[in-house]
Parts: sequence; structure tokens; C-alpha cells
Amino acid sequence: METRTSSLLSLALVIVFSFLLATSADVHGNFIQCLTSHSQNTTSISQVIYTQNNSSYSSVLEFSIQNPRFLSAGTPKPLVIITPLHESHIQVAINCSRKHGMQIRVRSGGHDYEGFSYVSDAPFFVLDLINLRSISVDVENSSAWVQAGATIGELYYRTAEKSKTLGFPAGVCPTVGVGGHFSGGGYGLMLRKFGLAADNVIDAHIIDVNGRILDRESMGEDLFWAIRGGGGGSFGVITAWKIKLVPVPSTVTVFTVPKTIEQNATMLVHRWQYIADKFDEDLFIRIILRVINSSEDGKKTIQASFNSLFLGGADELLPLMQKDFPELGLIRSDCLEMSWIESILYFAGFPTGASLDVLLDRTPLTRRSFKAKSDYVKEPISKIGLEGIWRRFYEEEGATAEMILSPYGGKMNAIPESETPFPHRIGNIYKIQHLVYWDEEGIEASIRHIDWIRRLYSYMTPYVSKSPRAAYLNYRDLDIGVNSNKGNTSYAQASIWGIKYFMNNFNRLVHVKTMVDPTNFFKNEQSIPPVSPWWKKRGN
Repeated sequence: METRTSSLLSLALVIVFSFLLATSADVHGNFIQCLTSHSQNTTSISQVIYTQNNSSYSSVLEFSIQNPRFLSAGTPKPLVIITPLHESHIQVAINCSRKHGMQIRVRSGGHDYEGFSYVSDAPFFVLDLINLRSISVDVENSSAWVQAGATIGELYYRTAEKSKTLGFPAGVCPTVGVGGHFSGGGYGLMLRKFGLAADNVIDAHIIDVNGRILDRESMGEDLFWAIRGGGGGSFGVITAWKIKLVPVPSTVTVFTVPKTIEQNATMLVHRWQYIADKFDEDLFIRIILRVINSSEDGKKTIQASFNSLFLGGADELLPLMQKDFPELGLIRSDCLEMSWIESILYFAGFPTGASLDVLLDRTPLTRRSFKAKSDYVKEPISKIGLEGIWRRFYEEEGATAEMILSPYGGKMNAIPESETPFPHRIGNIYKIQHLVYWDEEGIEASIRHIDWIRRLYSYMTPYVSKSPRAAYLNYRDLDIGVNSNKGNTSYAQASIWGIKYFMNNFNRLVHVKTMVDPTNFFKNEQSIPPVSPWWKKRGN
């Protein structure tokens, strides 16, 4: 009897699985047919469609996957990849995916920390914007139009090509795509002087759920507000940003001063917390914490690297440091003077003398599996608290971990928390990025390292922001909450993670979502949900 029941169950599973495969194949085939039949230029769109049978499919998919833990055989793959050449391809893709039930994932640079731009459990396609990356710099008006598929490295390069005294306050990693970076806020080393990337966006182009191409005027101020820090993927497909370029001096100064525990790192990190957000706004000093080999054989120690950008010359910097942070002991030989664009190469880890052309390369220097989390600190962590962090870094998995402490203050204090969806402004001393890397393949290594960073995150609870424990959208973290995988996420469920990213701005984001995408077409595991009218909730 048990054997017969088992056989019937196996047969049922085979039938269900076969049905799902057939259904998926039908959706896939109908979607492809829709794309070609509704495109104005059939030849043009056929050249940018990659199905799983295409010989280039794997290389196109993997080229912009920046986290190898999402390259495993068990990771869901898109049925189709589309690399549009112009906006009409995106309009057709949206209309066909709505018609045939294919979920859309939009990829700019592929740096989403949880792989949202190229992974989904539902039948889906990837809209890869890699071909939409033109950049037009207007030096006279200190502005630029940047297509969403461009990287911030390409933006920096094209800006410096036109002007030595204009820059932009975006991130450190040059292969990050501007589409996701700007829409999530976009933090960089000039945030204390100029705020976030999103704070310097002055117009945008977005294609909405109905396939309309909208600019700031036609989308309205509510939607324009939402996409500057609220994550563009909830509201449409952002195709371009207009940004305000910022003035940079002809000479900037950088330094990296490493200190170990034996060199009073604990005291210096503790002291830094009291002054980092109060420095002159031209001065940014972050701390990168990691484990290194001690000078003693077989021993490990903690290294705190004080990593800085100063918008001015060394002769201006040294008196400031002597006044505000003499404990670090900065001297003239620690300082390197260079142009702002050269500092981009310095912080990205390129060797001295590297050509600026490396900023045009979309391949990162390293590509390692990682898991990240974020925190905000409002009160300095005690020395005892810091020593507890060191103990966790001495564990086996901590050998490949980093903690990056980035100071706020300056311009960040001057911008109201409701100005954009990004709410983490005044009251925050610094932001923490928790990172752990690993090179081993397989699920066991992933579990082990992810468990480690979760334990570290748990340890940090008493020392970081509370009610809510705040997080940064661009350091995406599924551990803090997820939407329903059935697509009918409630406000209450989404608010679990939404309040942590957006705090009091979450309600307004939900309101905008409900106006512009009421059927929740643009969705992922942490997308903003729409709210159904009360009469629909009651089933009337």
C-alpha cells in the first residue's frame, strides 16, 4: 500500500512539474512572439533578445553578475535577456510582459547586493540596460544627462574629459551602474560637502507601467521625489538622469593611515567617533576595519585604516588635522596631492599611475562572493563594545570580513530627512557597512559566512540605531524582511523592512506607488507595495 501511495505521489509530482514546464514554455514563446510582432523594427529587436538556447546567453547574463554566490546552478535564471538599444524596445518589453505574465527585472550594473536585478522565483526576463549608457556633459551649465546603463566610472571619466574642476558625489566603485545607484541614494566620499548622488539629480526619464516616457514635468513631483532614494525598480524603468555637477578644486589630498591594535587602534577608532561628523565639510575620513597578520608569528591583529579625501591641498589639511585629530599623528609624507579624477582611481584601488581609461572597463578588479548588512550609529560605541567586535573578527570567517565606518555631518545634516526618500540625515554620526567575503564554492561556505555576519549583526544591536534599526537601501539585505512571493504583499508586511530603509518616508512611497503602479507590475522581494482601496479589500 505504501509503495502504491508513493508511486502515485511521484506520478503526481511529475505531472505537476511537466505542467509547470509546459506553462513556462508557453509564456516564454508567447512573450518572444509578442516582442517581435509589436516592435517597429523586427530586425533591431531580434538582435537584442537572448533566450537560454542562444550561444551568447550565459556570457550576457554572467557579465554583470557582481556577486558569484548568485551564479550557482540552483539560482533561478531568466527565460530571456533583453539588451535594449533604445527606449522603444523597453516600451515593447513592458507591454508584452504585462500581457503574458513575465516578471521584469531591470539591470544597470549588476551590483544589487541580493541579486534582485537578475534573480527571481517567478518566470522572468532581465532588461539589461548595458547598451543605454550615453553621457552628455554640459560644462557651461555644470550638468550632465546620463543614461541608466552607464557606470559611475564612465560618468567620472566623461566629466573629467570635459572639465578638471567639475565632479560628482557618487560612489567609490567605478563599475556600479548609475540606474540603481542614484535611485537608492548613492553615497560617496563627497557626501559631507554635497550630499548624496540623489540629492544632485535635477531631472530624469522613466518609462511607466503603461509604456509612457516621462520626464520630471510630466511624471510630477511625487514620482520624481520617489525615484531619488526610494529605489527606481518599484515605479518604472528609469532610462536617464540629469544631474547637477559639483565644483572640485584643481588639487585634492588623500591619505591612508593604517593603525593596528598594538598601535592604539581601539583608542583612535573610539576618538574618531566623537569628531568625524564635525570635521570641516571638505574633509572626509572613513575607517576600514579588517584582520591582518601581526608582526608576531602566527598571530592576528585588527587593522583600522583611516582613509581620507580632503578637497584642498596638504598645506590646508595638516593644520586642520592637528587641530581636530592630532591623535592620528598625520604628517606631510602621509599625504598625496592629486586631481579629483586621480583620487577616484586611488579609492577604487588602482595602482599609482594607472590610466584613466580603466574607468571605462565594466569588469571589476575582483569578483568575490559576499554578504553585506548596514547600520547607523547615533551614539559612540564604547571601547568595550569595540573590543567585542574585534573578538568576532578573530573568528575563522572574520578573516575575510570588513567593516567600513563612513562619517556623516556637514551637508547631510542640512538636508531634511523628507527631502528625498533617503531619511538618514541629522543625528547619525556614521554609517556602517558590514561585509564578509569568501572564495570557496558551494552552499556550505555560503551558509557558514552568512551565519557569521548575522552573529556580528546581532552583537551590534545595542550599539546602533533603534526603533527602527535603520538600514541603507543600496546595501540591500533580505534578512530585515521580504515581501510575499505571491505578489500580494500587505502594507504591514512590507513596512517591516520599509520602515528600516525609509523611516517616515515609507508611507509617502506607498502612496506614490499606488498612484503610478496600482497593479504592482514592478515588483521584487523588497519593492514598495501599492495599497488597495478599502472596497477592494472587503471584496465589494
